[in-house]
Amino acid sequence: MNHQTLKEIVTELQALLPGHFLGKIFQLSPSSLGLDFGVRGEGYLFISIEPSEPRLYLIKRSVRDLEKGSLSLSQFGQAMRTHLSGGNLLSVTKDEDDRIVRFSFSLTDDLGDSQAYGLVAQLTGRSANLFQLNSAGVITQALRKPRGEGQQVGDQYRPPTRQAEAMTEEPNLPRGDFPTVSAAADAHYRQSEAVHEFDSLAAHLVATIRKEISRRKKLKANLKQDLAAHGDPGEHKRLGDLLLANIASAKRTGNRVTLQDYYAEGTPLVEVEIDENRTLQEAAGDAFSRFTRAKRAVEEIGTRLAQLDQELAGLENKRLSLAAAIASRDENALASFAGKKAEKALRSKKQKAPLALPGTRRYRSSDGYEVIVGRTARDNDNLTFRVARPNDLWLHAGDYPGSHVIVRNSSRTEIPHRTIIEAAQLAAKFSQAGKDSKVSIHYTRRKFLGKPKGAAPGLVRMSTFKTITVEPGENIERIM
Repeated sequence: MNHQTLKEIVTELQALLPGHFLGKIFQLSPSSLGLDFGVRGEGYLFISIEPSEPRLYLIKRSVRDLEKGSLSLSQFGQAMRTHLSGGNLLSVTKDEDDRIVRFSFSLTDDLGDSQAYGLVAQLTGRSANLFQLNSAGVITQALRKPRGEGQQVGDQYRPPTRQAEAMTEEPNLPRGDFPTVSAAADAHYRQSEAVHEFDSLAAHLVATIRKEISRRKKLKANLKQDLAAHGDPGEHKRLGDLLLANIASAKRTGNRVTLQDYYAEGTPLVEVEIDENRTLQEAAGDAFSRFTRAKRAVEEIGTRLAQLDQELAGLENKRLSLAAAIASRDENALASFAGKKAEKALRSKKQKAPLALPGTRRYRSSDGYEVIVGRTARDNDNLTFRVARPNDLWLHAGDYPGSHVIVRNSSRTEIPHRTIIEAAQLAAKFSQAGKDSKVSIHYTRRKFLGKPKGAAPGLVRMSTFKTITVEPGENIERIM
């Protein structure tokens, strides 16, 4: 968010929010919150620390819409509810030369004493974060995993360095005909989200059609190869007939057999190769068997190839129509292409609030996938055989005891390689090889795992797997 736009929004907030008390807290996404300060006519304070678009402004929504779109409160949200709900907002300020907004609260404890607390919205690109501070300015909670000095829980809060906060400066957001800058910002970012959703759905549909076309082309090539391997049915039958016609007159020398070709003009002599341990009658029988199989293959594979040609033509027409719908930004046409199945697949990619899972550590990969790490052997068993679903990715250190690691994959799509590496680093770290420089990690889909009868907790059998070598590490965001 642009410095000037943020400054104007903070000016609006300064005129509206001080003197009001913080009420309900809505977890609108893993990286955004909606805060109710009881200014119903003006809306709710929205704060997002998504690194690609950190922002802050007032939004006008119904309570029902906010509750419907909310996730369960994260640990940060729960701490806010415990320490800041009911607090009187004293001031809202913006750092002069930085995209940092500070909220000062006053709360009365059970003894009637006033306590000061702070909330810092650090809207600084990849270092964007939301911090809760105590009266001494020490960080007590952070919404995202913090990095750098003055950013850790227990540190005296300090803004990030310029290098850490680097981001593309957005142009100033004009107010236009909107009554407030917040209203203009809300409309701008809602439009931006609509564009992003359109582009995401379009990319998903394009990838799906491309995958279907590629799969059919590969199948077509394999079928043609299989058909060629069967040979020409007519040639097989002709050889069988020749062998039977030459049983009395054929001349054999080892594996070479000379035959009179009664079916060619001039009845020339031809030479064929026949196993010297087989009679001509047996060789003729083999030729007729190949004739039967090849004839059946021509019929069956020919039918399937024709069907594939029709499917490919249909998919190509669909691809062209989809390209036209995307080029014209036709939302209705795109929705008709999507249908329920594609829309469901797209929705499944949006991260929902994690359910409580005792005995696990939980993370979010750089690509947005939830990664769950078991603790004890029994926790591993529960995670792998009760929590994980068939298409989730399972990882474990090769030849060393350690945690089972699961990457959630509800959409059944291919998991990005970067996420696999990050999950493998966790599997390496939480194993007995965690201090080695490199660790081999086995990984496979959950559906390829079994539990040997009577096996100890944590023991599994893999029917197939791949191996990757990584350096142990804990390099992704922890979900508290």
